[in-house]
Amino acid sequence: MRSILLALFLVNMLAAQAQQDLKLFEIIDKTSADEIEKDITKLVSFGTRNTFSDTTSNTRGIGAARRWLKSEYESISKDCNSCLEVFYQSGTVTPKTSDRVPKKAEVVNVVAIQRGTKYPNSYIMMSGDIDSRASDTQDFKTNAPGANDNASGLAGTIEAARVLSQYAFEHSIVYVGLSGEEQGLFGGQFLAKYAKENNWNIIGILNNDMIGNIKGSDGVIDNRTFRIFSEAYNPTETERERIMKRYYGGENDGVSRQLARYIHKTTRTYMPEMNPMMVYRLDRFGRGGHHKPFNDLGFPGVRIMEAHENYVQQHQDVRKENGVQYGDMLKFVNFDYAEKLTAVNAISMANIAWAPPEPEKVKIGGMVEGSVKLAWDEVKADDLRGYKIYWRKTTSPTWDNARFIGKKTKFTLDGIVIDNYLFGIASVDKDGHESVVVFPSGLLR
Repeated sequence: MRSILLALFLVNMLAAQAQQDLKLFEIIDKTSADEIEKDITKLVSFGTRNTFSDTTSNTRGIGAARRWLKSEYESISKDCNSCLEVFYQSGTVTPKTSDRVPKKAEVVNVVAIQRGTKYPNSYIMMSGDIDSRASDTQDFKTNAPGANDNASGLAGTIEAARVLSQYAFEHSIVYVGLSGEEQGLFGGQFLAKYAKENNWNIIGILNNDMIGNIKGSDGVIDNRTFRIFSEAYNPTETERERIMKRYYGGENDGVSRQLARYIHKTTRTYMPEMNPMMVYRLDRFGRGGHHKPFNDLGFPGVRIMEAHENYVQQHQDVRKENGVQYGDMLKFVNFDYAEKLTAVNAISMANIAWAPPEPEKVKIGGMVEGSVKLAWDEVKADDLRGYKIYWRKTTSPTWDNARFIGKKTKFTLDGIVIDNYLFGIASVDKDGHESVVVFPSGLLR
């Protein structure tokens, strides 16, 4: 009996390993804390990166910082045979735009696109913020090193570009430095609008904002846990869709929440030493991040960040009071932790960028029956292995059950009562890469 159980264990273990892509472990190993430290140090050296700071100096201010970022992307592109399309994307703000805007300025984003080989207009994005701030967000002259907020997220984005540019992907990957975050998420607004106007199919945006602190104001020191903030529903849903959720469920199954679950699962699979914590909020209590403008236009987006913030080192002038050091200084950043969170981003984006497109027009039925029926449109992909049905209890945060069904585009799960579970569909390629799970949006009659 013990030999049979051992054999079954080995079969299950090998089956699980067969779904893992060794290239993702390579990506983790290639991610470098030293490179991240070097880039954060460079960003801090610009003194302040306030959105309204100097744009003409080569050594100080937001202008010097964004020119340096563009040159970094161009250098990475040179090393991968011009695999990145690097450009500025911008918009203008004035004091009439917001009471946080002290003067007219151009808010400039730095974008690098690694074009997909099969689905070039399908994008997975990683962002960090170029800008920093002092205690007064309109103070564009005082030093504001912004080492963790948010040189860490931007350095992680640069490092992800360095690593992932060594591979070819089916979907496009975008690495972007956004500006104007501290005054009103302006850079994200401008790029989200640009993406909409250019009909980008955005699979998701991974907004990284503060990924380098392990010692929180709550007294906890933790270099393993990180938060994934995601919105429960799609802000662009219609009134009809909102009403239907009362009858059919899905209040917790918007596209951003599915993206968060995907990152959670990928981390658990390839970096089990990490502790991803899904937070069922758009962002921190009453606060916002640069994924929000994308969410506002219907694009999936999440915020990835440290689990324990230190508020005396955030949005503070550099100073010492009553023995307490204030300010977002380089010495407070844990580069090894920033490396881990960068790797989380890199493997999540790579996994998505290698996967087939998501199933479309997913429908579900099974009312007053002892089975669940699902159907969807065929995914056109030459490396498609098939589809996987996922389901979970209505109170579970993660997709806990799955069944691979091959290339069928309709399937009945016998013996499962639709009332007790929630369901989704993912497409799977021959190497085991899966799309983000798609929640049903229609009814089978």
